[in-house]
Amino acid sequence: MSTASLTSRPGAVLADLLPAAGASRARARDIALVLGGAALTGIAAQIAVPVPGSPVPVTGQTFAALLVGTALGARRGFLSLALYALVGMAGVPWFANGTSGAGGASFGYVLGMVLAATVVGALARRGADRSVPRTAGSMAIGSAVIYAVGVPYLAFAADISLGAAVAAGLTPFLIGDALKAALAMGALPAAWKLLGRRG
Repeated sequence: MSTASLTSRPGAVLADLLPAAGASRARARDIALVLGGAALTGIAAQIAVPVPGSPVPVTGQTFAALLVGTALGARRGFLSLALYALVGMAGVPWFANGTSGAGGASFGYVLGMVLAATVVGALARRGADRSVPRTAGSMAIGSAVIYAVGVPYLAFAADISLGAAVAAGLTPFLIGDALKAALAMGALPAAWKLLGRRG
């Protein structure tokens, strides 16, 4: 199947454009993509900037998780972020600031990323990454999913009120999330256009 026909097919995601003739090669490609997505998220998590008054830093982790989900699709995106979460829980120090385990105040955001990668991957299969407005909407939904899990978990883990968790674990991050969304809004539709021209 040509790149041009894939780029015009609504159910395709960017990862589907990678060649994989035959079932065994497709399986090997998918395994490599899942492993690579987990590794990318772990590397991006090390880009961490402390936020005064919050136990949760600003990281590249959320951007990577949303990018992985969008590029790989729902199934591979879920597997990739689930692998990232499980390996970090097992002790590999690739959560934010080189931490690991499930007991930290920011672990709820990791769980939210697993769900968000699945959601944005499903949206990408419906073409949500092919134009700037749709990509913006997809990134906003993905971010909302992360916060919907992460903020209540923060309130529970830190033993603070939900309002305090919103102030410490959501409000300081909105500008950064807008910048990350802007990057995705430029990169993802541009990738589709470029691949379509090459096809």
